[in-house]
Amino acid sequence: MATDHRDLPSPTLEAPMSKAARPQRCRNGWRVRWLDATGRRKSRMFKKYDDAERFLRQQQVSAERVRAGLEAPLPDPRSFDDLCDYWLKHETPRKRSPKDDNSIINAHLKPFFGHIELTLLGTQHVDAYRRRCRKMKKTGRMKNDGLSDKTVHNHLTLLVALLNKAVELGWLRETPRVRKPKLVQNDYRWLQTTKEITALLEAAQKEVPGVMELYAAAVYTGMRAGELLGLRWEDVDFERRLITVRRSYGKPTKTGAIRHVPILTPLEPVLKEWRLRNPLEWVFPGQTGTRQGPSARVLQEFLHRCRRVAKFKKPHQQITFHDLRHTFASHWVMKGGDLYRLQKILGHKSPQMTMRYAHLAPEAFKEDWGLLDDAVPGEKAGEVVELVVTNATGA
Repeated sequence: MATDHRDLPSPTLEAPMSKAARPQRCRNGWRVRWLDATGRRKSRMFKKYDDAERFLRQQQVSAERVRAGLEAPLPDPRSFDDLCDYWLKHETPRKRSPKDDNSIINAHLKPFFGHIELTLLGTQHVDAYRRRCRKMKKTGRMKNDGLSDKTVHNHLTLLVALLNKAVELGWLRETPRVRKPKLVQNDYRWLQTTKEITALLEAAQKEVPGVMELYAAAVYTGMRAGELLGLRWEDVDFERRLITVRRSYGKPTKTGAIRHVPILTPLEPVLKEWRLRNPLEWVFPGQTGTRQGPSARVLQEFLHRCRRVAKFKKPHQQITFHDLRHTFASHWVMKGGDLYRLQKILGHKSPQMTMRYAHLAPEAFKEDWGLLDDAVPGEKAGEVVELVVTNATGA
């Protein structure tokens, strides 16, 4: 009579092992021997006993399930190092910012996970990595590496992408659960008054030509730094008063899409005058006339100096170039600008990104003022109450 697979006992990784099946000490490591689903004897060496024992349990359970027809055979053994090498060769070159992947993988993920077999890499390893990051943050040993929750979140996001690629390659059956730190969305910085914007632009006028024009373009278009420094004059249409955003520095935009940004009235004369003074290909070139990059002084050093000259107080002493984008979006909403058009101008894929500015709309909560019933004891709205003013003597 054929055996019904549903009647078979469910294998578990917690099943006890016989003494003969346990990892055996061998030179400077631990050797495991097992029979695969076809009955072939195999062996592996591990540096750590726990890794060897976990691998052996997994192989034994898997072999039993494969023989029972409950699952496919385990993938051929691959290490996390192998996965990183594949990723850096085939995936990273296609990224907009390949140096980010290189930095995270070579400085953090590979040193920690590199020796681990992919089929053995589990949630316990990820949790250990998070504990390591928290410990380094507390001791300050890697303070300059920025191991904040946001940084750890970025590391683990890349780790998940790597493991998903391993599944796609057939090197791993499924991606283990990876818990990322919960991120608290901090309020953004922005120049809240026209006076503050004017102070910044007046300070920028004292710098080399083009600095004020760049900062004005950032404030009145909301374009990202890379989009502005990658802008050519052929992308600026004064007749239609439109800027076509095609690239970020020398690469595609962040979302990969081309969009159009209006030339608002305050910016139009600034750009037209700058066009007469700068006939070069790039709208905001460096001192050599070529396109500037992410480390351009105008994005950091010059802005730091302008903040000081403008005599900004906290928190505006820390205004960054990207905060000029927030400045544009905030003032757009405060003046009654449409949120849908703002999303298109900023190039947000999701409306949720744009909604962070919604609370600044002039009529944001006006229709909600009378939403709840008035249950507060005392005088009601519309009733006239006579106020009696007394002097110090109570008269």
